[in-house]
Amino acid sequence: MAKVSFGEKLKSLFSKASFDDDFFDEVTDALVEGDVGARLAFSVTDELKKICREKHIKTESAVIAELKTLLKACVKETRLTPENGKVTIYLLLGVNGVGKTTTAAKLASHYAQTGFSVILAAADTFRAAAEEQLEMHGKKLGVRVVSHQHGSDPSAVVFDAASAARAQHGALVLADTAGRLHNKENLVRELQKIDKIASQRADTGAYKKILVLDATTGQNAVRQAEVFHEAVGVDAIVLTKYDSTARGGVAITIGKELSLPVAFVCTGEHYEDIRPFDADSYIDEFLGR
Repeated sequence: MAKVSFGEKLKSLFSKASFDDDFFDEVTDALVEGDVGARLAFSVTDELKKICREKHIKTESAVIAELKTLLKACVKETRLTPENGKVTIYLLLGVNGVGKTTTAAKLASHYAQTGFSVILAAADTFRAAAEEQLEMHGKKLGVRVVSHQHGSDPSAVVFDAASAARAQHGALVLADTAGRLHNKENLVRELQKIDKIASQRADTGAYKKILVLDATTGQNAVRQAEVFHEAVGVDAIVLTKYDSTARGGVAITIGKELSLPVAFVCTGEHYEDIRPFDADSYIDEFLGR
């Protein structure tokens, strides 16, 4: 059964006769069900209730406007723009199954179309077929892929990809990494090693760690963001499966609780199904506007 979006729930709440305590309690419940963390949902609704009473707000449009302002203040967006002539490394992080490898290919397509020289680095040397998958994308896109044999040191792959970028006087390296969170200690150690190599090999200010999250997994995605941010620090988020019916409020919670901005959203399986994140559009869609 399809999950009812927050916007649809909100619409049904406005059929109530007045904006009483029950109304605001139900807004809180709807926010929590819409993947906004419980603590944040209570905080937002308390502030909304206070504003509505202070300003004597009595209309649906005015309540929505105030709620949009409160939610938008939580969300952060960023633009990732490589500089031509620099060795730039974007390290893609995330658990298995969120669409990291496909996201790497979409980003390669996006940046190649905007005039950047791109190199894909197959630094997930442990997942069966991860390298082959990236090679296939590289062939389709006409983008170079740097890979080593299965089970080899992933940081060596990043080192070689950065060297290739340096040899051609600058390029964007998009490095796909492993995401075996069930073996968290080993994963963290491995990522810290890759992080050290990437930060040494990229030009100053040209290294970003990008966490790929499945937008449909809600609070699970928030926990993943906490783990990766604590392990190596995260600079930006890419939300995948953003075309689902839920359109959850995960970016709201991550923005407020972890101060992490979203850079891109992915809306399908094709290379072109990626677009820069826009906070205004995101909040409008979340509110069902």
